Amino acid sequence: MIKTIEIEGFKSLEKVRLELGGLNLFIGANASGKSNFFDALRVLQGIGYGFTVDEIFNGKPKGAGSEVWEGIRGGTARAHFVRRGHSDSADHMRLALQLKSPDRDLAYVAEIRTTSFPYFRFESLRDGDQDFGETSSDPGYISSWLEKLKTSRDIKEAVAALACLNALANVQSARRLCERGENFAALVKSIFRQEALRAAYLSWLRQLTPMELDDVTILEGALGEPIFALKEGDETLPAPILSDGTLRFAAITAVFFQPDMPGIITIEEIENGIHPSRLRLLVELLKSQTRGAGPQVFATTHSPVVVAWLDEEDYKTTFLCRRDAESGASIITPLSEIPHLIDLVRKQPIGELFTEGWLEGAF
Repeated sequence: MIKTIEIEGFKSLEKVRLELGGLNLFIGANASGKSNFFDALRVLQGIGYGFTVDEIFNGKPKGAGSEVWEGIRGGTARAHFVRRGHSDSADHMRLALQLKSPDRDLAYVAEIRTTSFPYFRFESLRDGDQDFGETSSDPGYISSWLEKLKTSRDIKEAVAALACLNALANVQSARRLCERGENFAALVKSIFRQEALRAAYLSWLRQLTPMELDDVTILEGALGEPIFALKEGDETLPAPILSDGTLRFAAITAVFFQPDMPGIITIEEIENGIHPSRLRLLVELLKSQTRGAGPQVFATTHSPVVVAWLDEEDYKTTFLCRRDAESGASIITPLSEIPHLIDLVRKQPIGELFTEGWLEGAF
């Protein structure tokens, strides 16, 4: 779990530091910085995968043991923060985070140059009180901590490096699963191998799906591929004829009951295709599954209905994104730190404040 994250000099994120929780919700107008924050998470994921800086930002074709990696939006050419009215920019970005687990407290820092010859110009790693120092990589090379796994004679250093890289790589985007039913049919099939997971998945799906759902099944396509399908009475409804909203919700729900749970799940615009009457249940699903040892979730929403179903305790990790008019930098603020908000929402629903644009005008 990422406990804290600092991002400097990346796209519209001039300097951002956030204290994170199990469920982290990002709200705000279009082009306010939400997607850029998610891109920063993908940079970290690419580091964990062992990609070079050029591969992380500009893409990597499918290999013998890996899928296609789509580069970061804009590639290296648009990776740096540029202040409004200025043509120059810094030549590097900085990512710093604290990774916390039951047995480890890791601190990782990376400064990445993306101009001219992309490379990791600086990295550091600490595990609890033990500082493993600073490293740098040759231009075009992978994270130096990945190389240390092969060469280090210090077992503690190697174990810490492995734990850090695994945590960075252990991210799953719900977007690809939500595109079409066949993308998550295999996942649902794995859920159904464990009766407890199957029962829990069906229980949530029955509450959140507007149709009278009797069961879920996996069909076999013409080429032997698995195809997700719902059963309603005697009728079987395969993925190609289901609505995008139904497929999206089935995929989002499936993510939280998979046998091999990722450490981090990202979901963009969680309300897409889901009826407003079901959004409360969706919020409850996200909150219930991220408590305790559950995965950490990063999600975006434009829905005042979603915001309305949050508790005051959730405001600490619900972040308002906005752009500074002078510099163009994204400013990300927890709702709990917006002046007078807590007192105001006790008199007026926060969903109304969100719809009226009060949150953006509170500063």
